[in-house]
Parts: sequence; C-alpha cells; structure tokens
Amino acid sequence: MRTHFKIFCIGVLILGSCKNGGQKADTTTAEGRVPVTVTNISVQDLKETTDLNATSVFLLKTYVKSSTNGYLKEVNIQLGDYITEGKTIFIIRSKEAQNIGNTVVSLDSTLHFSGLVSLKSPGNGYVTQLTYRAGDYVQEGETLASISDANSLVFMLELPYELRQYLNENRVVSLTLPDGQVLNGKITSLLPEVDPASQTQRCIIKVPHIGSIPENLIAKVHFVKRIKSNAVTLPKEAVLTNEIQSRFWIMKMTDGNTAVKVPVTKGIEAADRIEILSPPIDPSDKILLTGNYGLPDTAKVVIAD
Repeated sequence: MRTHFKIFCIGVLILGSCKNGGQKADTTTAEGRVPVTVTNISVQDLKETTDLNATSVFLLKTYVKSSTNGYLKEVNIQLGDYITEGKTIFIIRSKEAQNIGNTVVSLDSTLHFSGLVSLKSPGNGYVTQLTYRAGDYVQEGETLASISDANSLVFMLELPYELRQYLNENRVVSLTLPDGQVLNGKITSLLPEVDPASQTQRCIIKVPHIGSIPENLIAKVHFVKRIKSNAVTLPKEAVLTNEIQSRFWIMKMTDGNTAVKVPVTKGIEAADRIEILSPPIDPSDKILLTGNYGLPDTAKVVIAD
C-alpha cells in the first residue's frame, strides 16, 4: 500500500512538471514575436536627384599696377577691404622727387614740385591681394593689389559629361551652402572644355547678389535627373536588399501577426522614398517599416503601438 502511494505521488509531480513546462513554452512563443511598425504606400510625384559640387569664384579681377618708379608714401587699403570706384588707394612718391624734390623746392619755392602720383580704384570690389606696404620701393608696371569685382561672383559647377543630357531641365538649380542657406541659381553658360582626368565640364551658375560670399566656398547643387508623376512609393527603410543590391524585397503583413517576404522591382529614388514598379501594392496593405531587417520569409511579428 505504501509503495502504491509513493508511485501515485511521483506521478502527480511528473504531470505537474509537464504542465508547467508546457505553459512556459507557450509564453516563450508569444514573447518571441518581433515588434515592428508598419506603413502604407504613397502615390506622389518623385524626383531623382544627384548632388554635385560648385565652387564660388570671382570672374573679374582687376590688378592695380604702379605707373612709375618710386616709393609708396601711402597705402589706404587692407586685405579684405571693400572699396568703391574712384577711391585713392595708393600714393607713390616718384624716385626723382625722392632724390631731388627737396633741392628743387629750396632753389625755387614757386615750383611746388611734389612728385606724388595717386592711384585710384578702378571699380567696386574686395581687396584680395596686397603685395606692398608703405615705404616700399616699387617699379613701373608692378602689381600692387588685386581687386575682385563683387558683382562678378558666380558658382562654378563641375558637371559630369554624362549628365549633360539633363541640362535643359536644370537651368534653374538650388544651391545649399555649408551653413544651410539655400540660394536659387541659374546656369548661364558652359565652358568649351572638359577636364581630362575627371571628364567634367565647368558650368557658370549666377546667383543673386545677397551680400558677402567668399571665394572658394563649396556649395551643393541639387541636380535633377528624372521626374516621375504619380509614382507608387515607400519609405527607404521599408525596402530591403542583399549585399550587392541585386535583389530587393519588402515584408508585408498577411494577417494580424504574420509578415511574408515579397520581392519587388524598384524604380527611381528620392531623398527618402523609393518607387515600387512591381508587384501591385494595395493602399490598404501594411508594409513593415522597422523591425523588418533579418526576418525570414515568413515571420511572426507584433505591431507596436
């Protein structure tokens, strides 16, 4: 009798253990579903663009040169100054005046011989080169300063030759400066030469005069390659690919907790959207947006709130 009781107790313990183990397995399965978020398709106009570099340059630079041999008596400019046309920027005391001017005046005070030569600014602009200072000796024809015409500032775009076919659709372009400022520019001309190494052709982009833009500033030009109207699109995060980007797919919900792999053919790409050419996707279909990476062909998921 005692032996039968022991067997009965052991059996109860084994059944209880199996029951608890089964409940634990069910809990693990429920918790094993991957949390995801979903999205739907959007029908919209899509632009495929590429970013190119454009560098600011002054097309017109005027060089102020000495008109005589002598000594710089006054230098009225500094590097970086903005000067206006007609301003006296240099005064040169000629070599002859330096040597014999005082002697001539002492012999005849009515001559008023000074030997001073004034050089004026030929236009409006910025002083971008200054090679001498007051007291230096200069010779006739030497360059004393360079003035960059403020109104001649343009951006020079290095356009890959294969993109020249899209030039007519990009006569007006958008330029983004490093500080985030956006300018509207117009491509006015192409230089008749191609860089032999990079195979790019330089384009001149004129921008409105909005103040001081320094030379050699690099801006991003948003160049439009293609425009597609009424494109079926998804966010880039929803479209997955292999390592060599030869195959593309999405994960689509088939019921409340199952997502399946659906191969797709993609079209053009915009900043954050991708066009889906096939297969057809219903606007009510739920496509995984996050949590989709690394899922098998069929996966159990739970949609996060």
